[in-house]
Parts: sequence; C-alpha cells; structure tokens
Amino acid sequence: MSALLGLEEAQARLLALAPVLPLENVPVEAMLGRYPAEDVRAARTQPPADLSAMDGYALAPGNGPWALVGESRAGSPFGNALTAGQCVRISTGAVVPDGATCVLLQEDAAMADGRVTASAIPDHGRHIRRRGFDFRASDVVLARGTRMTAGHIALALAAGHRQLAAARPVRVAVMDSGDELAPDPANCAPHQIPASNGAMIAAMLAPVGCEVLRLGPIGDDMAALAAALAQAENADILITSGGASVGDHDLIKPALGQWGAQTAFWKVAIKPGKPLLVATRGAQVVLGLPGNPVSSFVTAFLFALPLVRAAMGSPDPLPRSITLPAAQPLPAVGKRREFLRAVSDGQGVRLAGSQDSSALTALALANCLIDRPAGAPAASLGEALRVFPLQNG
Repeated sequence: MSALLGLEEAQARLLALAPVLPLENVPVEAMLGRYPAEDVRAARTQPPADLSAMDGYALAPGNGPWALVGESRAGSPFGNALTAGQCVRISTGAVVPDGATCVLLQEDAAMADGRVTASAIPDHGRHIRRRGFDFRASDVVLARGTRMTAGHIALALAAGHRQLAAARPVRVAVMDSGDELAPDPANCAPHQIPASNGAMIAAMLAPVGCEVLRLGPIGDDMAALAAALAQAENADILITSGGASVGDHDLIKPALGQWGAQTAFWKVAIKPGKPLLVATRGAQVVLGLPGNPVSSFVTAFLFALPLVRAAMGSPDPLPRSITLPAAQPLPAVGKRREFLRAVSDGQGVRLAGSQDSSALTALALANCLIDRPAGAPAASLGEALRVFPLQNG
C-alpha cells in the first residue's frame, strides 16, 4: 500500500491542476475580492497639480501683509500666477497658484482692508501636497494578482481606470450525497440527518466570488449520481461531499469514473480529512471531500478554497498561519497531522470542544484551526502553536 500524501504535496498537486479561465473586463466598482490579471499602471498623475492640504491662504513670497487678489476653491482654481506680496483665499484640495510658496492656516491669519497678515509665516512648501506625491502616470499602483479591497478599488479609480481585466468567476458545482441525508431539516426521520455540507461549502465559497451551483443531496444510487453529474457539465470545479471512502455504498469514485473523470490522487495524511479525492475530467477538476461535516469543512478550507482562489488569479492561494501560545495542554498526536477546531482571543488558543469529526457545535464555535504535526508530543501550557485563522478563508 502506497504512503499517504502529505498536506503540502497534496496541495501543490491540486493547485497545479487549477483551471485556466478566460479573462473579462470588469468594472472597477465590481472588483471587490477579485484579482487583476495584469499589473495596473496609473493612467494619470495624483495629485494632478500642487494642492492645498488645508483651508487658509496661499502666499507668494514676502513677510506680509499680503494683498488678497482672489480665491482658489476645490474644482475652481484661481487661474493666474501670484507675484510677491499677493495671496489668495484657498480651500483644502484646491490648486495652489503658480507663485505661491506655502499655505497659511486660516486660524493663523488676520485680514483687514483686503490685506492678510500672519501670526507666523509658514515654512516654504508647508501645507502643500505636491503634484504626483501619491503616484505618477505609468507607475504600477496594483500588482497582478492583488486581491481587491475597498482601498484598492479607490486607488484603481483614482489612477484613471473604469475597468480591469480579471479571470471570469469560477463556476463551482457543489454536491452532497448519502442515503442518510434529508433535504428538509424540519422533516428528518430518525434514520436521517439534515443535509448541511452542501450549504456549508457554498457559504465558505461565497466570499471568494465564484458562481456556485448546488446539487443534492443525492442518494447512494448510481443512476441518481449520474443524473446529478450531468448537471455539472459546465462547471470548472466539482466539489462532492460524502461517498468518497471505501464502504460498499461509497459510490462517488465509480460514478465519477463512469462520468469520464480520472483519479489524480486519493487520501491525504491529515486528520480529519484522510479520504480526500482529487480527479480531473478534461479541464475540469473534481474535489471529493469526506462526508463528516468537520472533515468536509477542514478539507474545503485547506483544498477547495485555495483551488478556487488559484483559478481566479491569486498568486498566493493557500491559507496563512500565525503562531499563538497554547491556553491549555494538548495531547500527543498520532500518525496523521491533526487540525483541531479551536478558539483564539488573539493572546492564546484553546480547543473549541469535541474534536469528533461530526461535532458541529465545536466547529461553529471555532475561529481557527490548530495545526499539530504527526507524531508531535503533548503540548504544554504556553507552548507556541501554529494556527490558521478561519476568517482568511
């Protein structure tokens, strides 16, 4: 029997299969959470001229008083040059006239008979935002693959862009399967459990910005599975939950084989989540997650989300870890690397509750995963632990 794949090797092999999607032009205002497909260069200079940083008076050289000869407002410049001994009233964001060397704050100024005096003359250049101090035309303002935030959107617009090129949203089909799954949680027989994995995975994918098609729950029946898979013909990625293990009624592998998918690898040395399946069908990628909800969540976090982010153009799709001290002792680890559902207050980290792979209460409480290496000895109070915050997806 071949050795199980380690986490990093399995992730690398999966990401190498990420679909290459066509590009589309996207309005900048709709780019939240998406990734520019190329470096974004400024089409204009910001600020486009020397601007006042404060309300007051733009002063020409001299010791005062200065003759007030006009006004420069934001969006309505004075339009002429100042000569020695002149000034203009100026507002924040207004163009500083040629000939002005500084801006006198209005609280430091006094005016009488059309002339301005200063309690203290500002230094040369004081309170002036120089042309191009933020960026200049042709500067790279956003690197290719930057995940767009509200600040990035503002920057792209300020740089003169209406649209950016980005990969079209990934089309993901999410299918949960199993005879025990009830589609209606309010109408669940004693031998059933409410189907929750499909909704959970779809919710995990929502912030990434992909298009999700929900399929299921599907019973353990080859014909029903074939009909569901037929609905995933146009998906870039198919994520299944359940039926990928070795039981007599685990039919995902044979159903995928009949559909034309070929297994790339199966089983990873992690707990929970060992029976992870990765397959391909042409350019489509299939990710078969375990059916236990915690196992499904952990493998979606470690594999499905990075795969979708990579397909959408992220150059750094894997979740990032931090180091926190243990707020309680932890037991030794067995032969597989463990990911423990945990709660962190930013100062330390402790278990969220039961670590059983079906325990949803602890999963719902958790805001991070503790990464415990295979064979690690018991961890003592205060020991440094590697932790994956769940909010980073």
